[in-house]
Amino acid sequence: MQRLAEPHPGPVPFSVEFYPPRDEQAEARLWRAVRIFERMGPAFVSMTYGAGGSTRDRTLRIVGQLARETTLLPVAHLTAVGHSVDELRAMVGGFADQGITNILALRGDPPGDPLGEWIKHPDGLEYAEQLVRLVQELGDFNVGVASFPEGHHRAPDLDHDTRYLVSKLRAGAQYSITQMFFDVDDFLRLRDRVVAADPEQGAKPLIPGIMPITSLASVRRMVELSGSVLPANIDKRLAAAAGGGPDEDREAVRAVGIDLATQMAQRLIAEGVPCLHFCSLNFAKATSEVLERLGMNVMAA
Repeated sequence: MQRLAEPHPGPVPFSVEFYPPRDEQAEARLWRAVRIFERMGPAFVSMTYGAGGSTRDRTLRIVGQLARETTLLPVAHLTAVGHSVDELRAMVGGFADQGITNILALRGDPPGDPLGEWIKHPDGLEYAEQLVRLVQELGDFNVGVASFPEGHHRAPDLDHDTRYLVSKLRAGAQYSITQMFFDVDDFLRLRDRVVAADPEQGAKPLIPGIMPITSLASVRRMVELSGSVLPANIDKRLAAAAGGGPDEDREAVRAVGIDLATQMAQRLIAEGVPCLHFCSLNFAKATSEVLERLGMNVMAA
């Protein structure tokens, strides 16, 4: 992605992930975060896409607004699950009509149960690699894909997972953004596997996904739904901060979460990552605190 090579505040560029709001109040919160991040100068912002296309219309509308009404570069998520090829073509056309040329092509999770059985639409696509090729055939798009430092939960092993990622990159994807993770070594091992499997594809940007933890209950639920893992030592540290009462000590958990995200980011920067991608949950404060600790004078950008 060309934006990663442009001037940026701090040691590396950063980017932000948003998700479509469920109601007017949540949408107002999203736009407050958007305006704060706009002043920080992220390389790009991405907008997620609900399981089975459940947020298709909101995703299309808000990504269009981001393109028209802000200075941000929006990346639209697009998932294959639950859609025919004709519907996918229409979605890509809808993005193009609004000037959106950056798409993150994903296989997607089944609606209802993200860890449930993945069933191909009878007139749809089976794999993200096919979606990458479809998007590329429809116009001049910059296409990214997802990657999984711990391995995708549907992959039988890490070698298979690496081959799937390399196939998506060979299909024309220009970069990859990882699922959130909490062990930097998992990310570094993924990067090494891709380079070993195909040095040419391994040279493409592999962007780590970081989520500053602000709630123990929330992160445990997110990890469960994603098929990821919260390392035992981190869970223990967060649990100690949360306390033993009926309600967790959110401020203490948040403080630990900011520390952890900062430490991860510092090590990733030292390891030469091309960008830091923050899962914002449509809030700006936690990410901005991490960026400040990293010495990124983002508000002056």
